[in-house]
Amino acid sequence: MHVPDGFIDAPTSVATGVVAAAAVAVSLRGARRELDERTAPLAGLVAAFIFAVQMLNFPVAAGTSGHLLGGALAAILVGPYTGVLCVSVVLLMQGILFADGGLTALGVNITNMAIVTTVVAYAVFRGLVKVLPRSRRSATVASFVAALLSVPAAALAFTLMYAVGGTTDVSIGKVATAMVGVHLLIGIGEAAITALTVGAIIAVRPDLVHGARDLRQRLQLRVNGGLVDVPAAEPAVPVAARSPRKVWAVGLVTSLVLAGFVSFYASASPDGLEKVAADHGIDKKAEGHTNADSPLADYGVKDITDARLSGGLAGVIGVGVTVVAGSAVFWTVRRRRTDSVSSTSTTAGTSA
Repeated sequence: MHVPDGFIDAPTSVATGVVAAAAVAVSLRGARRELDERTAPLAGLVAAFIFAVQMLNFPVAAGTSGHLLGGALAAILVGPYTGVLCVSVVLLMQGILFADGGLTALGVNITNMAIVTTVVAYAVFRGLVKVLPRSRRSATVASFVAALLSVPAAALAFTLMYAVGGTTDVSIGKVATAMVGVHLLIGIGEAAITALTVGAIIAVRPDLVHGARDLRQRLQLRVNGGLVDVPAAEPAVPVAARSPRKVWAVGLVTSLVLAGFVSFYASASPDGLEKVAADHGIDKKAEGHTNADSPLADYGVKDITDARLSGGLAGVIGVGVTVVAGSAVFWTVRRRRTDSVSSTSTTAGTSA
């Protein structure tokens, strides 16, 4: 659902840019509360994983494909504020390096794919885990539903933006029906990927899943007709001291394999937005990308003629750049939190 330049007029693009900038600023502050020494490096990995999986377009209908948006996955794994930043980092890397998503439309894309998906998904997720049994399976089910609903929500948000600032005269009703319809199908793929990923991490390290940290179900025994909580046994190694390095390494290798090898077999059909735009004339005033001559434009390495090698190498570079950029952002946010806490402690000690 990467919106190119020319779909949305300048005033609306500027307005969404302001919204996106404000949301990123708020998220930078909110992420300080979500990130710690274990999750900060994982947030960079989540961004790289989203980049990799977005290269894997899957068929959803005749002549149409879809790909992961990632807002739900990021919000559940590392928190909603950090999730907004993860997807924003991915969109920035894609727009600058790979000419995917217009630069003047960056605000539109961040609003749709980072803000709307994250807010909707996390709200649905938290609502469901409050009413479902407190278990890891419930978290997986909730992640499926949250991701499923987040995609048509983003499609509807784009339709509303196009109704306000679209550059062609088209029937908004028909566009809305087409966008929501095809993105409901794409949402099923999004939900499956999100639930599988969340479930896999919960199975081995539930402490690293932000949305599942308070879902540990106590063991209960029936005593004299009533249920009594059984104190949980202390783990041999405290959870806080367990290193996430193995999860990080497995996640990075998985991302590299997906982007560098599996992406070659992705569907070549246009994604949901591209298909709807072509069918309804939304793309009549689409503009060429500013970075169309980038060495990595269209997810291929310039001057490498072998399609498999070119695409695979571009994917590996993309994963590497995204994990480095994301990790730098999240470590900086984490360090600022640490500095702030240390400053507050020092001030309190001096006052005492």
